[in-house]
Amino acid sequence: MATSSLDHEFLASAQSRFRQYEQLGRAAVAQCSDTDLVRELSRGSNSIAVIVKHVRGNMRSRWTDFLTTDGEKPTRQRDREFDDEPSVTRDIVLQWWSESFVDVFDTLASLRTDDLARSVTIRGQSMSVIDAIHRSLTHMAYHVGQVVMLAKIARGDTWTSLSIPRGQSEQFNRSLHGGR
Repeated sequence: MATSSLDHEFLASAQSRFRQYEQLGRAAVAQCSDTDLVRELSRGSNSIAVIVKHVRGNMRSRWTDFLTTDGEKPTRQRDREFDDEPSVTRDIVLQWWSESFVDVFDTLASLRTDDLARSVTIRGQSMSVIDAIHRSLTHMAYHVGQVVMLAKIARGDTWTSLSIPRGQSEQFNRSLHGGR
């Protein structure tokens, strides 16, 4: 495969993975009550609402003017992202979640394959565009995992699996292969 073809595939893959994380987080939040979203499991832990607020701040900072400014914007107030939000609703959390991805998808759609050879800066540290995208994807995966786990704990027996339900792997695999 030619380099530009690999670069194009990488950008398409990054978009696809971010969309998967967006949908997974949204589906987890959708199963929660407003109370579930603001519950802390222990003193000092983060609620789902706080995690989503942090993700929003991080993603907006990282992906706004991605190629031209430091990914840690001087206007970002990271510490405030971790302040409790006791009266937040599911609609607000879902709005924050959607806002987390606007700049990501706009930026990824605008990148040209030759942009992948460029460098960007995050917190004063220079890194390749590819590394910055990987960094953001792994950060997103980390927090989506937290959101899903907290939502699953909150819903208990009423949780609807967001992947292959426990005990149904063989049945799922058979369905992929025409029942064989």
